[in-house]
Amino acid sequence: MTDASGIPSRIAATLRDALACPPDVIELAVITFVAGGHLLLEDVPGVGKTTFARAFARAIDGEISRIQFTPDMLPGDLTGVSVWSQGENRFVFHPGPLFANIVIADEINRANPKTQSAMLEAMNERQVSVDGETHPLPDPYFVIATQNPIELEGTYPLPEAQLDRFMTCTAFGYPTAEAEALMLTADDWSHPLDRVRRVCSATEAASIRREARKVTLARPVADYIVAIVQATRDRGDVRYGASPRAGLALAAMARARAFIDGRSYVLPDDVRTLAIPVLAHRLVLDETGMAGVGYGDGALERSRAIVADVVRGIAVPRA
Repeated sequence: MTDASGIPSRIAATLRDALACPPDVIELAVITFVAGGHLLLEDVPGVGKTTFARAFARAIDGEISRIQFTPDMLPGDLTGVSVWSQGENRFVFHPGPLFANIVIADEINRANPKTQSAMLEAMNERQVSVDGETHPLPDPYFVIATQNPIELEGTYPLPEAQLDRFMTCTAFGYPTAEAEALMLTADDWSHPLDRVRRVCSATEAASIRREARKVTLARPVADYIVAIVQATRDRGDVRYGASPRAGLALAAMARARAFIDGRSYVLPDDVRTLAIPVLAHRLVLDETGMAGVGYGDGALERSRAIVADVVRGIAVPRA
């Protein structure tokens, strides 16, 4: 592997040093970034989701924007608009907040369906359409979206199609009692972002993604991924299982994990480790008719248990 494989580990290290959030969340976010996907953080308010996203952007020295979603937001508030310029005698496009390397989408489930549709195009196509013209988004492009599982008043559940565009989904959870006590008694009152070190440039970060795609995924491991994905479709407690896009996402994540570990090939352990955060939020449970995220009724926890059960039931290919 190239020397670039060490950059993701250094990104994770500076985030661990600066932030009081679970190491497994940091690791998952870094893998998701290297894999070229987007991350959905579902958790209660006040656990540091937005600070985490800002810290990630600082580590890669990328351009950042934050969008606070509200029910009255319009697509143009995200994409930007074309404004008539008398001096140039033509419409000039003014980019919106989607034009950044790291986009923090706070409380994304508060956006109305039309605005969510504009967000969907940006996440999936890496471009936006305004007045019949398409505008490419920066490279790298990484959306870290947050939503709260409470306060459902004034929210619009994310459609399954948009959930499927998030490569991974996880939650911070509350800090341990020890970690929370340290926050209260810390002598250093500087902002956590001040302790985040710049690890690489945005251009270097984009090249890391390209290198990770070169990792070999052997046919037995590919068959293993397919078996897991298909098994989620054959359960009585799941109305709609993981899509083919979910299998592609799991393969991309496994390649990224192997790349970060300095390997040129994917192991079955890469797949087993990442199956839950990649697949659980994509399942539509039969008992609710809703996807496994954002409904405040424990659907995500049940989906995670289902994926864990599926993985246990699939034979691991031999090395």
